[in-house]
This record gives sequence, structure tokens and C-alpha cells, in this order.
Amino acid sequence: MAIATINPTTGETEKTFEAHDPAEVDRRIALADAAHRALRETGFDERATWMRATADLLEADVEEVAAILTREMGKPIGQSRAETLKCAACMRFYADHAEGFLAGEQLADASVVTASSAGFRYEPIGVVLAVMPWNFPLWQVVRFAAPALMAGNTGLLKHSSNVPQAALYLDTLFERGGFPAGSFQTLLIGSAEVASVIDDARVTAVTLTGSEPAGRQVAERAGRNLKHTVLELGGSDPFIVMPSADLDRAIDTAVAARTINNGQSCVCAKRFIVHADVYDEFAARFTERMAALVVGDPFDEATQIGPIATAQGRDDLAGLVDDARAHGATILTGGTVPDGPGFFYPPTVVADLHGEIRLVMEEAFGPVASLYRASTREEAVALANQTAFGLSSSVWTTDDAEADWFATALEAGAVFINGMTVSFPELPFGGIKNSGYGRELAAAGIREFCNLKTIWKA
Repeated sequence: MAIATINPTTGETEKTFEAHDPAEVDRRIALADAAHRALRETGFDERATWMRATADLLEADVEEVAAILTREMGKPIGQSRAETLKCAACMRFYADHAEGFLAGEQLADASVVTASSAGFRYEPIGVVLAVMPWNFPLWQVVRFAAPALMAGNTGLLKHSSNVPQAALYLDTLFERGGFPAGSFQTLLIGSAEVASVIDDARVTAVTLTGSEPAGRQVAERAGRNLKHTVLELGGSDPFIVMPSADLDRAIDTAVAARTINNGQSCVCAKRFIVHADVYDEFAARFTERMAALVVGDPFDEATQIGPIATAQGRDDLAGLVDDARAHGATILTGGTVPDGPGFFYPPTVVADLHGEIRLVMEEAFGPVASLYRASTREEAVALANQTAFGLSSSVWTTDDAEADWFATALEAGAVFINGMTVSFPELPFGGIKNSGYGRELAAAGIREFCNLKTIWKA
């Protein structure tokens, strides 16, 4: 895949970029290695000063950056601004909390381990390669970069090849904020070159957000090199609605949860599992709301749904819906590729699904919602847990006991009760099963790329 900005609204290639050659990649790895040796000698206060300055720069650049995100991957401009500002908030969160998250501990009574003193501390591990996707071109990167740099690590970014302008903005951002040169750099390389970067002895760990096949490839390569990995992969998140739910709130949230970021988010709600007692009302009202969404130019403030980011992504999405139709599913709204330029696909609702349909088990990365009817909570959980994914989930009920039951029964990295899945800096984020392993954000995220070192003294 060429490294290029292809505007998904028009389908036109706006700008292409030359990939870094092996010598430039080596130079950047060496610079990251040297920067780590300098950064690990700095204190949390100094790093926090730089991180807050970086957040200020990002906030000041919000309009410029938002335009880049919308131009490169097609999200509505208001959502691009929100993503940019969320990144600045994440930077400030780690500036405020990193030192506390990484505070070591001493045993109150070291005699139990026959020592005069004993405890542990967290130390940075070095240069971390981040392989990141296009759907949240800034947020996916910053939620790794902010804790990694505050811990004293340095980062190398291999971004998706269709968001090079976002990648190049990030290439200089942290140095502009005061971090040592080389602390965070972009590698303009293709996917085929990732393996050689993982193999490099100066790179100590890898984090990837992306598809399941990409995760398997990175994990295999890192495993050969005995390097730590964190993987955040696909999701097919259930959104369960029980009879006691506040349907007005559930339907409002269901529309937002399925269509945010043009429906291109691992933690978008994708499978709507609705109790039979309220299924008909939910299906009718939800379909009506989905059909009424405004699809169009993502730079227009009135637009609610922009284009799919790539032509291949739009074709894959259409293929899933066409397969469902061919196997007897009911298309309640949408389901047809529109005429005209760009990679648009309409908000779509599919019902009457069964096991032969690909959409039941595969992730729909776009504004396509699947509807399922369940007669009991046990049936709802069986439907929710039947896929290989386990990223997040959402349950709508006003019965506290029922909410607790679902929170235990659902196989997922997170359960949101009466709300849509959102990644917060304050909470760990990640999945189980084929959705990956490890955690980002909160204390867990910053500790992923630290050496937990025990110190024992006689």
C-alpha cells in the first residue's frame, strides 16, 4: 500500500510520501535509543513539564489537526476536534499521575524475606515500537505515547499508510514540547518493514492496535525475539437491551454507539441483542433513527456520517451485508452502495441473522448494525459470547441484580451498564480472546512497558 493521503470523500489521491529507506530507519532507531538513555535520567517533574507543554501545543493546533484527520480518514470535523482535545487531556492526565502510578513500594517488615530492606520499583524498558491504525489517527497513538514517555521510554511510530500527514504531525510534536530529540519519531515504512524493526536489538517491546491478522503477525515476530507485546485488536461488541431498560436513552445511545467515527471503531456497539418483550419497539425506533442520519461531506458541520476511510474497507463492509441478504437476512434500512464519488456507505440495520451468515461472526467496520432477538438473559449472553472477540460490551437494565449478573457473565475486557463504551484515561482498556491482550490507559497502561524490579538488601 502506497504511503499517501487519499481523500475518502472524493476518492482522489491528494499527496504521496516517500518511504524512509533502511539507512534512515536505522538512524531513527539509534536516535530513539540515545534519547531513552537521556530521558530515563530525567525526573517526573521535568517530563511532566514537557508533557503539559506538548498538550498546550496540540490544543493550539486543534483546527489544523482536526482538518488533517477529517481529510485523511473521513470522520466528521466535530469528532476530529474532539479526538484532538481528548489527546491533550490524556497528556495532562499522565503528567499529573505518572509519578504516583510508578511509585515503588517497600515492605513494612523486610524481615519476612530475611532482609534489612526489600521492595520494588518501576523502571522504563527502552524503545517501544507502536504499530497504529488509521481510525483514530491521534488518539490511538497518544494513549500509548503519553504514558510511555512519562515512564521514561521512547517511541517509534509505524502508522497506517493512509494517514501519513497525521503521522508526520506526531513526528515532531513531543520534541516541540521539550522532550529530547528522538523521544518520539515516525517511521514512514510499509507493513513489510515492521518485522526488521521488531528484530532490531535496540527495540525492546511492541504495541499494536489493529486487525487480528496484523496482531498475530506482530506477536509471532516479537515472540521469536522474546519481546513484550500489547495487542488491542478487533471487536464485535454486544449491546444488550433488557425489558427494564430506559428505551429512550438506550436507543439514543445505540445510534451513537454504532455510528461514532463513521462506525469504524473496535469498541463501537455492533450486535444489538434485544429482549423479545421490547424487540419490536426497539427495532422500529432504532431503524428510523439510523435511516434519518445525515450522510455527506465530513467538513460540513451538519454531517453525522462521513465516508468509509478506504475503498477496500467500503467493499468489505458491502460484502458482509450482501452476504447477509443472500442468506435470507432482512435489511431494514440501507444496505446499498450509493452512486457518486468517495467511499460512502449508508447507515444500515440487518435483522433475521443466523449462523451461516458471515456478519454473525465477523466484525463490521462501518455503520452496519446487526439485530438479534433474545427470550432470556441466558440467551442474550450466549449470543453475546458466541464470537471469538471479547473487547467491550454494553448492557441496558435498571435491575441492579441483573446488571451484576451480566457484568460477570459477559466475556469481555469491559462491561458498560446503561452507557456506551468509551476509553477513559482513568480506566484500563483492552480485551480478551481474539481481541488481544494487555492493557492501555490508567495505571495498568503505563506499567505495561516498565521493568518491575525487586530490590533486596541484606
